[in-house]
Amino acid sequence: MREIVVISGKGGTGKTSITAAFAHLASVQGGAMLCDLDVDAPDLHLLLAPDRQEEHAFYSGREARIDPSVCTGCGLCAGLCRFGAVMPGPRAFGIDPLRCEGCGVCERFCPAGAIGFSEKHCGQWYASAMRFGPMVHAQLFPGQENSGRLVALLKKEARERAKALGLTLMLCDGAPGIGCPVISSLSGASLAVVVTEPTPSGRHDLERVVDLCRHFRIPVAVVVNKFDLNPENSEGIEDYCREQGHALAGRLPHDEVVVRAMVQGKCVTELPETPFSKALRGVWEVVAHHARTASRPSPFPNTPNA
Repeated sequence: MREIVVISGKGGTGKTSITAAFAHLASVQGGAMLCDLDVDAPDLHLLLAPDRQEEHAFYSGREARIDPSVCTGCGLCAGLCRFGAVMPGPRAFGIDPLRCEGCGVCERFCPAGAIGFSEKHCGQWYASAMRFGPMVHAQLFPGQENSGRLVALLKKEARERAKALGLTLMLCDGAPGIGCPVISSLSGASLAVVVTEPTPSGRHDLERVVDLCRHFRIPVAVVVNKFDLNPENSEGIEDYCREQGHALAGRLPHDEVVVRAMVQGKCVTELPETPFSKALRGVWEVVAHHARTASRPSPFPNTPNA
């Protein structure tokens, strides 16, 4: 199973639009299982309009709850809670769910046994069908944690479903940044496609996410989006990639077709061809080739592959 994960060091680089176009292009080359792994703020469904065929609850961690009919109001739990989650009430104490860390101390020491400690419902995940094939995606509830665990669940489900359907390629739209969901997204990946922009912040965030990929020994291919807005910075990014031994998947020009496609709920490659979509088709060919042939890099720069 080849797994391509599209990530970026920051939000707004065009990562989701590129992933959706990859799904379209892959659909005419045998198809792929698609995953939206940006579970905190998913938006791939806005372009692909998937038909939800399965819906499942995601539980992670635990949350304390006080039964007011049993609580004696002794206040022991409030004194033990290090997070200030136990709040006094007119007749009994209560739990502030935004402060509760799920440590379980209050439940363990409550003399009246008034505190329950149930699993926490953090979000929903879905198995869907869209116009380019199957898709697995999810949505955490606002403010909930454990996005990395939900990403791991999605990847597991996607792999099993792809295997059952005879698919050999998995395309993943990862979260921006270098946090827990990105680390989980990279687990088992064949290739990380890093989308960047020719700005100082784009270069800085590219280097951070590339360092993360190097740490986990994931091969990297870099796409410079809107390269023509600052050709000098674009060349600097490409020089950096050559020095570090990372593949250059290609350049994409600034093109209003991306916005037109978003407004219509389509991929750019579904609209009449423009310089952007033509360049993107070339990027996909390079990415697909590297996903087939990439080997794990050394975790240390300028040393042979292990």
